[in-house]
Amino acid sequence: MWVGWWRGTPVGYLELEAQSGPQVEVAYFGLLPQFVGQGFGGHLLTAGVERAWARAPARVWVHTCSLDGPQAKRNYEARGFQVCKVETAEQELPEQPPGPWPGAGARASLRTPGWPSR
Repeated sequence: MWVGWWRGTPVGYLELEAQSGPQVEVAYFGLLPQFVGQGFGGHLLTAGVERAWARAPARVWVHTCSLDGPQAKRNYEARGFQVCKVETAEQELPEQPPGPWPGAGARASLRTPGWPSR
């Protein structure tokens, strides 16, 4: 998993998953809402895809859906991904997205080496 940072603030993340074949899936990719539409997604995805291909797989792939951001498909296509399968499925969603995890607003009492203190 890689986290993209800008001026000491995380902007998003990307997780690669090695699979048989050999294949690498972009298992998770996302940006924090305040960084969407500013070019961070393209940079983070490019860095992740380069790392995926560095593993010398036969293919690198990703699932996307209509719940992803409006630029997601174009972002993937700009990095060489091609649509290989389209499915339609319905999924019931909660009225409100889940909030932050418990304790997200609390200050950490431990300092991890390499992380700036507040």
